[in-house]
Amino acid sequence: MAGKVDTSSLTQRNLGKEADGGTKYTEIRPKSVAQKSSTKPFIILGLVFVSSIVCLGLVYLSFPNLEEEEKQHIKLPRNIEDAKNLGKVLSTYKDSYYNQVLGGYFITYIFLQSFAIPGSIFLSILSGFLFPFHVALFLVCLCSGIGASFCYLMSYLVGRRLVAKYIPERIAEWQSHVNKHREHLLNYIIFLRITPFLPNWFINIASPVINVPIMPFFIGTFLGVAPPSFVAIQAGTTLHQLTSSGDAVSWTSIGVLGLFALLSLVPVLMKKKLQEKFD
Repeated sequence: MAGKVDTSSLTQRNLGKEADGGTKYTEIRPKSVAQKSSTKPFIILGLVFVSSIVCLGLVYLSFPNLEEEEKQHIKLPRNIEDAKNLGKVLSTYKDSYYNQVLGGYFITYIFLQSFAIPGSIFLSILSGFLFPFHVALFLVCLCSGIGASFCYLMSYLVGRRLVAKYIPERIAEWQSHVNKHREHLLNYIIFLRITPFLPNWFINIASPVINVPIMPFFIGTFLGVAPPSFVAIQAGTTLHQLTSSGDAVSWTSIGVLGLFALLSLVPVLMKKKLQEKFD
């Protein structure tokens, strides 16, 4: 029929674009692209969590057949008694199933760090009971670095948008503070890891939001957790004598941590002195 308009040939029009007669047309979308992109990070986060649970399950299935009284102790330690009982069970099978014990420890520690789940302090103490000191220290530092980096990446996917939406003023404040330490960011991260001023989970989640690069974040975490891990692992060598996680901390260990914290700032102070001298 003459004059009939074929609506299938109409193209989308830009928002707010005016036709010759002055009429404004609104673009009609079947589904918002922004809505699709906002749900994708949460889907990825859920898949990562499920994959981590599957990995933990596979490690558990690779263990030998345990006695019923031993199975009840194979769980994430929530206190020093849980760590003692878990250490007793794992030490029984460590020689015959060393790879399974090591792999289970490695995956579990990274899992806790990645999702900011409490309990990694007890695993640090447990490592001193199960492994030689140098192996335990390297293992804890590596697991902390990898797990914190996974938490960093997941926060980058999800946390940046949430924090930018609800607390934009705080973001600006954090970023300005980090920018002051941009030239010596590695030392700054090491200092934060050694000292208890900020919890580790907060550092992991906040770092991508305030544009801390991943490489200094990983290296700073690996090096920065070494001094406190040294204290925890040393305490783990006498795990059977501990009654609480507080027993791992003494005035001597606090002094050692304070000394390492000051040493991490020495390069920064020296650089400032040199700059003042030549300026």
